[in-house]
Amino acid sequence: MIKMINVKYGLLIMFMCFSYLVASQTVLGKWKTVDDKTGEEKSIVELYKHNGKVFGKIIEIFDKSKRDLPCKFCEGDDKNKPILGLNIIKDMEKVGDVYKKGTVTNPEDGKIYDCRIKLDDDDPNKLQLRGYIAFFYRTQYWKRIKD
Repeated sequence: MIKMINVKYGLLIMFMCFSYLVASQTVLGKWKTVDDKTGEEKSIVELYKHNGKVFGKIIEIFDKSKRDLPCKFCEGDDKNKPILGLNIIKDMEKVGDVYKKGTVTNPEDGKIYDCRIKLDDDDPNKLQLRGYIAFFYRTQYWKRIKD
């Protein structure tokens, strides 16, 4: 009888640990952006949920000379807003294991792309961000910042 209770508690503990690991694998949080062409770490973007959709805001810029720049090439409400604090990822919706149906803005040129984000299949601390125009796309891999 005691062995059966111990087995039940053991299984319960294993289930709770597995549930915690699965729940911790989310795109939400802070990510270090990495330029796909140069490999340079550029900023930190915080992905957060608002009204059921995911957004991403630049919360840190590593190059001190760019910290106070406005988004002069952005359009609409984002035009001339400070890049630091700018929501560059907007309106992402979860579809299966990816987020899509939203956009990403490149604050350096103001271009807006359809966007898809997902956790890397092999490393949940790596985020795959893909910006699309028609059939053309670019992919960046961002690194999770652990608090």
